[in-house]
Amino acid sequence: MGCLQSKTANVQSPDQEPSQPDSKADLANGDQVDQDQVPAFKEFGLAELRAATNGFSSDLIVSESGEKAPNVVYRGKLRCNRLVAIKRFSKQSWPDPQQFVAEAAGVGKVRHKRLVNLIGCCAEGDERLLVAEYMPNDTLSKHLFHWDKQPLPWEMRVRVAYHIAQALDHCNTENRKIYHDLNAYRVLFDEDGDPRLSSFGLMKNSRDGKSYSTNLAYTPPEFLRTGRVIPESVIYSYGTVLLDLLSGKHIPPSHV
Repeated sequence: MGCLQSKTANVQSPDQEPSQPDSKADLANGDQVDQDQVPAFKEFGLAELRAATNGFSSDLIVSESGEKAPNVVYRGKLRCNRLVAIKRFSKQSWPDPQQFVAEAAGVGKVRHKRLVNLIGCCAEGDERLLVAEYMPNDTLSKHLFHWDKQPLPWEMRVRVAYHIAQALDHCNTENRKIYHDLNAYRVLFDEDGDPRLSSFGLMKNSRDGKSYSTNLAYTPPEFLRTGRVIPESVIYSYGTVLLDLLSGKHIPPSHV
């Protein structure tokens, strides 16, 4: 999806040789997102998002599962030439458009440099779409599990763990304590090679238009006992990502 060209190119595409990460001072720099660079959250018209994706062309799908994914993500270009990621939900998702817009607007208020920030949504007819910043350098899953020449450097693995922790901590302070389906696919690399946590995972799910539900990549022990997801469940999911980082292999849920 693109090669890094910045001086902070810490993660290269899988066919390139990774460079060294920045200093520890850089790791802690800039906790808050630059508001001048991220537009305010807005509701988009379906026509604009359809044009941005060439009619939701399959050539612009960036989901690693392609068209087989239940909710497909496209690369798009808005009229202002801003590149964005557009998530298109399945027809069965979010029957209540007002509920969808309200949930998306709540997530859109959570801004941080360690997040892939949500900048808009669309709810027209049966269509439910989210619009977020575009990350050109693939997912942690691709760099960690599907590398070609060299594995992800240990320095970068530590950086990923630290940045995810920062993102989750900020979400917690913003009262978004539940991150849904935390896994290596939810971590993406920006144009500078910095890992960021997708804001898509902050969205709840609703298939009946009334209640909310959640998806979990790995089921924590307390869920098996109570059937409820609690903030501590996110810590368990974060631990499974740490296992991925330590082993360099995808850990099947049945093996955790």
